Amino acid sequence: MAETLHGVALQASLTVRDLNASVAWYTEGLGFSVSRRIERDGKLRGIAIEAGNVRLILNQDDGAKGWDRQKGVGLSFQINTTQDVDVIAAQVKARGTTLETEPRDMPWGARVFRVRDPDGFLWSVSRAHAA
Repeated sequence: MAETLHGVALQASLTVRDLNASVAWYTEGLGFSVSRRIERDGKLRGIAIEAGNVRLILNQDDGAKGWDRQKGVGLSFQINTTQDVDVIAAQVKARGTTLETEPRDMPWGARVFRVRDPDGFLWSVSRAHAA
């Protein structure tokens, strides 16, 4: 029998309409930090950000597929943490980010809150209940 994939981390690359606004939302609002700038031909094309083992690359949309195209529709991300979700949610709100949902206990044994980035990507921050 073939061995199945066992991932240890996930990285995602998101195309965003306004790179500076998105970087500000993720760093100032959600608590990520900038790890590197991505330049090509002397022009800033993207910024890599991270929060623990969660890594994203935010890429500036070049408009080639149209400026009005929707992003983030039908896609959501979940960040699992061992931190107190209520404390993190309070910090996120204190930094001016609006929560989609307040922290709440879910039937599958986790406490979760949700936020939506400027391009419509939905993020859940989740902590499993102690067994």
